[in-house]
Amino acid sequence: MPPQPPAPPVFYSFPTTDVLVDSLANFVVKAQRDAVEKRGKFTIALSRGSLAANLKGLVGQENVQWDKWEVFFCDEAAVPLDSEDSNYHSNVLSFLSDVPIPPNQIHTVDVSQLQDLEELADEYEKQLIGHFARSNAARYPTFDLMLLGIGPDGETASLFPGHELLTEKDAWVAYLDDAPRGPKRRITMTLPVLTHCYRAVFVVSGSEKAEMLHAVLDEPEKGLPSSKVRPASPGLVFFFADNAASGLTKYPPTAFRWIDNEKEAEEAVAAAKRKAARRAEEGEE
Repeated sequence: MPPQPPAPPVFYSFPTTDVLVDSLANFVVKAQRDAVEKRGKFTIALSRGSLAANLKGLVGQENVQWDKWEVFFCDEAAVPLDSEDSNYHSNVLSFLSDVPIPPNQIHTVDVSQLQDLEELADEYEKQLIGHFARSNAARYPTFDLMLLGIGPDGETASLFPGHELLTEKDAWVAYLDDAPRGPKRRITMTLPVLTHCYRAVFVVSGSEKAEMLHAVLDEPEKGLPSSKVRPASPGLVFFFADNAASGLTKYPPTAFRWIDNEKEAEEAVAAAKRKAARRAEEGEE
C-alpha cells in the first residue's frame, strides 16, 4: 500500500504581529495539551533567528504544564551558549528564562565539543536517541511540535538551498562549516527529522519576508528547503504570518482555529480555496 500523501499546508494570516504572537502562544499550549494527553510529555524543537522573538507570548500563559516540556533546538551555532549567535541564548532571552521548565529538560549542545563539529553533531544526535528511543522505535524521532523560520533564501533550520545536507537520509543531526550567512560553523537537524514530526509550524513576520513566503507557499516546485517540510502522515504543517509578510502570497489563508488531524486540514484548506474562488468571481463581476 503506497504511503498517504502529506496533508496540505494550513496558512494563517494575522492583522498584526501582536495578534500572531498571541495566536501562536495559544496554538503551542494546545499542542502541548494534546501531546501530554496522548503521550505524557511534550517534545518541542526551537529554531534560531527571528522566531524566538515571536515566542514571548508563552510567558504568563495559564494551564501550561512546563514540567512536561522537553526542549530541543532545530539547529545551533558552534558558539558558547551565552553568545548572541546561539539559538539557545536567543530563546532564553525571549521566553525560556521566564518559564519554569526544569533545566535538565532543556537539551543544549555540549560546549566542550565546539571545536569538533562532527563530535558536536554526533553528541546532540545521541541526546535525541536517548530521549526518543525509549518511546519511539521509528527510524526518526517524532517531535510533537517543531517551530521553524524561513530564511532570506528559503532556508529553514540550517538547511540551505542547494546544500548537500538536503539529501542526508541517515543522520538525525548533521554539521556544516559553510553557512552562507551568520555563523559558518553549525549543526542542524536534517530534513527527515523535520518531516516526521506531528506538527511543524513556520512563523513569518515583516514585509521583508513577503517575497520568500510567496515563493515557499505558491511555488513549491522551486524546491526551497522550507517548501520541502511536508510532514509524513499523520503530521501537519502550518504557516503563521502577519499581514506584512503575507501580502504577496496567493495561497488562501484559513481562519485561525485548532486543527487536529489530516482530514480537518484538508477540509480547512479546501474551504479556504472555495472562499478565495468566490471572491475572485465577485471581483470580476
